[in-house]
Amino acid sequence: MAASAYPPRPVVVLTALDDVTSDRVITALHDRGVPVVRFDPGSPDELTFSGRAGGGWSWHGPIATATRTLGLEDARAVYYRRPTPYAVPTDDPDAQERDFAVAQFRHGLGGLLAALPGCLYVNHPHRNSGAEFKPRQITEAVAAGLDVPPTLITNDPAAARSFAKEYGPVVYKPLRSTTYREGGALRTVWVRTVEADEIGDGVAACPHLFQQAVAKTADVRVAAVGERLFATLISTDGDHLDWRFDHDLISCTPVAAADVPAVVRRGIRAYLKAFGLVFGAFDFALEASGAWRFLECNPNGQWAFVDRETTGVIASALADLLEKGPPS
Repeated sequence: MAASAYPPRPVVVLTALDDVTSDRVITALHDRGVPVVRFDPGSPDELTFSGRAGGGWSWHGPIATATRTLGLEDARAVYYRRPTPYAVPTDDPDAQERDFAVAQFRHGLGGLLAALPGCLYVNHPHRNSGAEFKPRQITEAVAAGLDVPPTLITNDPAAARSFAKEYGPVVYKPLRSTTYREGGALRTVWVRTVEADEIGDGVAACPHLFQQAVAKTADVRVAAVGERLFATLISTDGDHLDWRFDHDLISCTPVAAADVPAVVRRGIRAYLKAFGLVFGAFDFALEASGAWRFLECNPNGQWAFVDRETTGVIASALADLLEKGPPS
């Protein structure tokens, strides 16, 4: 095969157009002179690509946007952030044809982008998907020695009421965030406390997650980037169990790495290893006793909302990983 005509070893950023979190990492890479190719695979009408393999060669060939061209074989690393869902713009009202085309793009273009040879992924999309299931999160958190509050997943109303009586107060959490509308307006299902007598027979409609409420004094978000941990104390000005309810009511204070308990540091690293993740955004509830209670880990979680200093060092740490690329 002839020498590649594409820019040498760029970092590929897969994300939506308006992702300011990626912007910070791209800026850090640009400041180092690292070439970056950014596009949204969920908008395939803006791309052309031809991937070839076989005859002793792994995948190679071009992916081109209006302004950039990437050789599949040349990618140094992939920052898989938040691409939009695959969509095929068409005037054809035939839903079956549309669904077929979307599936081909997901498994064709998406499959190529998940199979780039000799490439570091932060994180690989298939590993992200596997790490999003809360039951597995809890399994690996317990195995890693993290402190998980008593938790129940059930579609049995009687079991839910019994759990609430035994461990109350308890909170309800959705097992997966989805697009939910009321009267056409988007709604978010926030974490909230529930009493046993509030739990109705509607629980039987689908699985529900209940968890013992933590008497917390604050929350802690830990962004784990490879071996490096960046912790932020999140305090809420208001009576909101879920700090995501209103970012205007929170304050973020950096936590020194040395102040993260050793058992938490070890647990986070063991958790990432179990899932094969390079990055994870961990949420802990901080008790007055100083105990850190594990709530969840988003393998592709946000971090650019915290204080400016911490945001800057996280962006730099991600740029370090992406610039270095895969292990030698």
